[in-house]
Amino acid sequence: MTTEQPVHLTPADIDFGDLRFWARPPAERARAFAMLHAEPHPRLFRLPKIPFLRPDPGAWALVRHADVAEASRHPEVFSSEPSATSPTDLPQWMDGYFNSLIDMDDPRHAKIRRIVSRAFTPKTLAKAEQDVARRAARIVDELIEHGPGDFVTQVAMRLPVEVICDMLGIPPEEHARVVRLTNVVIGYTDPEYVGSPVDYTGGAARVGRLRTARLLGTVATAGWRLHRLAARLGRQRRAAPTGDLTSALVNANVDGERLTPREFGAFFLLLVVAGNETTRTAIAHGLKLFTDHPGQRELLLSDFDGRIGGAVEEIVRHGSPVMFMRRNLTRDYELNGHRFLAGDRVTLWYAAANRDESVFTDPDAFDITRSPNPHLGFGGPGPHFCLGANLARREIAVMFRELFTRVPDIRAGEPQRLLSSFINGYKRLPCTFGRDG
Repeated sequence: MTTEQPVHLTPADIDFGDLRFWARPPAERARAFAMLHAEPHPRLFRLPKIPFLRPDPGAWALVRHADVAEASRHPEVFSSEPSATSPTDLPQWMDGYFNSLIDMDDPRHAKIRRIVSRAFTPKTLAKAEQDVARRAARIVDELIEHGPGDFVTQVAMRLPVEVICDMLGIPPEEHARVVRLTNVVIGYTDPEYVGSPVDYTGGAARVGRLRTARLLGTVATAGWRLHRLAARLGRQRRAAPTGDLTSALVNANVDGERLTPREFGAFFLLLVVAGNETTRTAIAHGLKLFTDHPGQRELLLSDFDGRIGGAVEEIVRHGSPVMFMRRNLTRDYELNGHRFLAGDRVTLWYAAANRDESVFTDPDAFDITRSPNPHLGFGGPGPHFCLGANLARREIAVMFRELFTRVPDIRAGEPQRLLSSFINGYKRLPCTFGRDG
């Protein structure tokens, strides 16, 4: 079990706009969330001035469970436009790649959701669930054959990327490229994926133009390449449908409404990113949590069928793979005693809301019997609740069934964490079992 040193943190150390904060150990982040919960009003966090991007007015951080839930229920006030996933507005020329369902309000959101919901038929989802079990078994076969190594690349990453790629009809030879490109899209603040990142440190007076141009170009190129892959598959499926999700999406006609090529490309990108990165993060967190809390592993194994559902929810709560989403105020609004003004930005901190002491007893503990567990790990209530939540739950549950049945002594080492304020990710997680365990 990992033993962390006592946390020495002051309110002045907390700056969500500073990458140095997100490099702190998880226990320090949890302590920061608790300190912010105790403050009477939300804090405003700002990014430094970044070339080529609009001046950043800052965003109010919503960290309490009730506040995040209320904002999620009122999309007419807390708008997802122009962006829900970026702390600052992207240049307009990048919107064509990244502005998707998640960044839309009604009526655009309702239109896209109507069309894509029609494509997610019971038959499509049933086939995906069958594929999860088959693929999880094969992945564990190969883990046993190859032996201990990096759990992320050998296990956690493979299952969700293979499932979503198969659903979309992306051929196996493209899977590795999809992973590389989605790593860039998600890991845009981590030097490993984008070279020298934009320095989002609060004390920086300015950020270099060349560094910013390179980063924006790298991320935009990744988006462009995923759109090209979508366009190629879309053309093929319009000419000769194959029954996969791409075929259903590009040929869907709901009351005369179709996805435009740009809309399909943006939704395709959203699916491969969200269907890959977040579930792999949850699976990796799960192994680390069960390693650090062997009593919880024993509890699960004593009644796997009865407890795996609660275990999955607790992994998602405790790990909070997606840490925030952004919203933009359409009008003046009072929330929990604070008056927000039209044009204000807020960030919904799911990672903090999932540690709210007023909702979760002993919130930093990992407890697979926690009930109720009203976590916000799949987003808050409302129209932007995760479309793939049930598939993600299925993937996590099936993978741990395979792992703990066939490799019961598997253990995780210390992770190499993604440098990000958006995804609470592990880039690498060594695992051991058998004679190396």
